[in-house]
Amino acid sequence: MIALEKVSHGYGGAGVLHEVSAHFAAGRFTALLGPNGAGKSTMLRIAGGELAPDAGIVTFEGQPIARWRPKALAAKRAFLPQDSQLEFPFSAFEVVMLGRAPHVARSETPEDLRIVNAAMNLAGVTELAARDYTTLSGGERQRVQLARVLAQAWVRKGTALLLDEPVASLDPAHQHATLSLAREWAGAGACVVAILHDVNLALAYADDAVVLLGGKIRAAGPVREILTAELVSEVFRVNARMVPDAEGGAPFLVTRGLG
Repeated sequence: MIALEKVSHGYGGAGVLHEVSAHFAAGRFTALLGPNGAGKSTMLRIAGGELAPDAGIVTFEGQPIARWRPKALAAKRAFLPQDSQLEFPFSAFEVVMLGRAPHVARSETPEDLRIVNAAMNLAGVTELAARDYTTLSGGERQRVQLARVLAQAWVRKGTALLLDEPVASLDPAHQHATLSLAREWAGAGACVVAILHDVNLALAYADDAVVLLGGKIRAAGPVREILTAELVSEVFRVNARMVPDAEGGAPFLVTRGLG
């Protein structure tokens, strides 16, 4: 669904991505992993058309992403940034309704209202609907923004959810709830790509993983095949060992510092 071919990008003369090629498929949940500064956020923004690469080609559904009209692309692709700044005193409900903007011709319909309410319920923020968004905690804002992207990509099949550190400010229960929703969207035919820092969450929820190191892809493929203790030790500069799940679930990586 989304393909990057020999994509490079830099800031202020410093290269961040170096001839990166990757494919993110519909119906799959891909975790983007790597140490800080590896280029994950830049790669995700380029994949979603938020940022133009310095070199290389990005396609969405087989067409160069730069040729898509912004509203048409927004109707197919929802992007959750790391930090969503909003200075205006919108209610949480109004923020989630922004996700329906690409689908609205003149004004919101009862169906749009139903979708927004359902998305807020799934994200667990129904009780925040009337609250001023600017007064919410970081975790509450993140969950409201999650509801927004769910409302935007509500049809699931044939859409893309691009999530930049979606669980960074969430407690463990909400981390699992958020990634369960991402898993549900992928299972229904969406292309889901999420930047994660917790390798064990990637092992538990993702189908595939792309591991970046120094602006290049160090490994890519089915998550439980490539996320070995050896790879994690190398990429994150830790000592890691894999512990199998006695009940047949996702294995667990135990890590500790090199010292």
